[in-house]
Amino acid sequence: MDHEELNRLLGNMDIYLLDQILKGRFSSEIHILDAGCGEGRNTHYFVKNRYSIVGIDKDPAAIQMARVYARSLDPSFDPERFQVCGVENIFYQDEVFDLVISSAVLHFAEDKNHFLQMVSEMVRVLKPGGLLWIRTCTDADGNFGTFVPLRGGRATLPDGSERFLLTKAMLASLLERFPIAWMEPPKSVLVHGKRAMGVFLFIKH
Repeated sequence: MDHEELNRLLGNMDIYLLDQILKGRFSSEIHILDAGCGEGRNTHYFVKNRYSIVGIDKDPAAIQMARVYARSLDPSFDPERFQVCGVENIFYQDEVFDLVISSAVLHFAEDKNHFLQMVSEMVRVLKPGGLLWIRTCTDADGNFGTFVPLRGGRATLPDGSERFLLTKAMLASLLERFPIAWMEPPKSVLVHGKRAMGVFLFIKH
C-alpha cells in the first residue's frame, strides 16, 4: 500500500488517534462523538468504515465542509450527523457515547472555567466504561518553561500563539474532579522552541 492509498483510507487523521486504532481500542459497534470536529479530518476513517460517528463544532463553515467530505466518502452518510454546537454545551443526553475524541480543541478555552466546562460536558455524554481521547497543549509535565503566562491559565507560546495550557497540576485535578482514570500513561510531544502537545486517554468509571 503506497502513501496515496493510505491517505484515501485515513485522510488527515491525527497520528496519535491512529495509534489507538492500531491498538484495537475501537470496535465498529461503538458510538463516537468528535467534540470540536472542525472539517472532520479525524472522522474520515470512521465514516468510510461505517462507524456510528457524529461531530459537533461551533463553526458553521467547518460543519458544512465536514458534511461535504463525509458524503464524498459515503454517499449514504446522513449529513445531519454533523451539527453546529459548542463543546461547552453539548446537546446530547447523558451517557450516550462509547468514545469521545477531542483533538486540538481544549487549548482554545477562554480560561480555566471554560476548560473545565468543556471537559465536564465530554465526560457527561460518555458512558461508564467509555473512553475519552484528548489532544491539547500542555506545559510538558512542568518542564516547558519558555511560555509567557497570561490570565486564566492561558499563555503565549514561543511560536507566538496564545493557548490554554493543561498543566501537570491541573491534569491531576481532573482525575479528582471527574469520574475518569488513566487508560494508558499520558504523554507530551515537545516541538522544540515552539510548543508541547499532550495526548491523553481516559476511561470513565
